[in-house]
Amino acid sequence: MKKILCLICCLVAFPAMAIDGTQILEKVDRNLEPESYEAYRQLIDIQPDGSKKEYVLYTMKKGRDKVVALFLSPPSDKGRVTLRLGDNMWLYIPDVGKPIRITSLQSVTGSIFNNADILRIDYTAEYNVEAAEEKLDSILLSLKAKTGEVAYDRLKMWVDKKALLPTTIEAYAASGLLLKTLHFKNIKDFGGGIKRPATLETDSPLYKGYKSVMLWAGIKKTNFRDEVFTLNYLPRIQELRK
Repeated sequence: MKKILCLICCLVAFPAMAIDGTQILEKVDRNLEPESYEAYRQLIDIQPDGSKKEYVLYTMKKGRDKVVALFLSPPSDKGRVTLRLGDNMWLYIPDVGKPIRITSLQSVTGSIFNNADILRIDYTAEYNVEAAEEKLDSILLSLKAKTGEVAYDRLKMWVDKKALLPTTIEAYAASGLLLKTLHFKNIKDFGGGIKRPATLETDSPLYKGYKSVMLWAGIKKTNFRDEVFTLNYLPRIQELRK
């Protein structure tokens, strides 16, 4: 009996440590992507009738909030470039010759993936962690947008405890409406210490029967000059492909 009482006293004196949701989210960001990297991505939009439209993008990211993506295919989109600096986004079309402002909720591909998904910056740059709840084999993070410019007002992110990578994210509007669900699959070792999901699928109750898939390839740590992430540099982005 004395041993049991002592154990109870210890549990009361030393309660389980609270989960640091912000620290977990920071680790999720770095496990998903190096702070600065280059990668190739294939975007596949699947229609209810099974038909598909595919895009290939060469992507570069620097820091927590600078992303640029060059369209390599299809031929109708080849040479287009999208740039994101924080909450600001632009689309450069060679035939137009100057950048056009775009918004996070728009989609340059016309898919369920919007521009915020295609030009994603660090989650910690856009969201505060409001709650972290431990589940059986995962941690559920409840995230709230830092500003009204963010594409989704709230996120529910299920994070694998061991890998510290997201498995599912539900994205909500300020009204509480579920906008889409993101599914992270097929964890792959890309080398250089990068081990992350190679497949991202999304579906939405607003687009019944539609699905969009993002496939990652060739991701590696790379350093870029700051001038690469400027409006004046957009016409020259293709020069950086090795």
